[in-house]
Amino acid sequence: MKNVIEARFNPAEFPEPTMISVNGVQLEVFEAGRQNAGKPIVLCHGFPELAFSWRYQISALVHAGYHVIVPNQRGYGRSSCPTEVEDYDIVHLTDDLTALLDYYGYENATFVGHDWGANVVWSLALLQPKRVNGIINLALPYQVRGERPWIEWMEEIFGEDFYFVHFNRQPGVADAILHANTSQFLRNLFRKNAAPMRPEPGMLMINLARAEKPNGEPIMSESELSVFVSAFEKSGFTGSINWYRNLDRNWHLMANIAPIIHQPTLMIYGERDTIPKFENLKDFVPNVDILSLDCGHCIPQELPEETNQTILNWLEKQHA
Repeated sequence: MKNVIEARFNPAEFPEPTMISVNGVQLEVFEAGRQNAGKPIVLCHGFPELAFSWRYQISALVHAGYHVIVPNQRGYGRSSCPTEVEDYDIVHLTDDLTALLDYYGYENATFVGHDWGANVVWSLALLQPKRVNGIINLALPYQVRGERPWIEWMEEIFGEDFYFVHFNRQPGVADAILHANTSQFLRNLFRKNAAPMRPEPGMLMINLARAEKPNGEPIMSESELSVFVSAFEKSGFTGSINWYRNLDRNWHLMANIAPIIHQPTLMIYGERDTIPKFENLKDFVPNVDILSLDCGHCIPQELPEETNQTILNWLEKQHA
């Protein structure tokens, strides 16, 4: 890619967090570029990640004229971790984001999502389309609501050891194992070409927590990794895993929602990610531009310069 913007990360420049009360919870929010009021962009992390996962994108977006809002979503970091599993369903997760818009006084914003964050953004565009003026999603394409609830379908296709199924059928087991092996789990996960959707390993997350010899090169420095380790050692994993435990509930909640997303959209795939591309994406997201980068699953952290350039080029085109 020509004229790639160099992505630099200076820990001293990462925004200080603010605790904001919205939608019955407190969210830890990292904000930058308030001087760019009127052009909000909200960055939504995946599992098991944090707002810190967007550290390379924040400055580039601010310099491009955006008011950047990056929450640790419920269950993550110092944000609230409700005890009830149902408090992590897709309505709660999307309402958190629109409540953030209300807090800052915005009718709508561009939303950027990676991994689980992409799933939340896709759903937000369906549930509350007037609050979304544009979508940029990475790694996880639009998921069509099938004829059967998600976990029921996955259990039949992939078996009871597939980690989505295991999270639901054996509550608390994976939570405890990941928490007991937080550093090893995250160190093994955040490596080039790692992909959390791959079905073959079965209980992939537990396997990663127990593996003593990780595969692939790390995608971040030890100091960067320590941010994730410290956060999850304090919060544990139950809140974030509860997102998975609502998949069948979400299937029911979305039953009567029209499935077509009309907002202008950019879908960015990692060419080496094992999450499959959705070949019929345009059938459900007709205004989508589709691009691939030569990396694995953790696109914003593996190729920050190329990610920034791809996002900024697309945003510039939308405002031309």
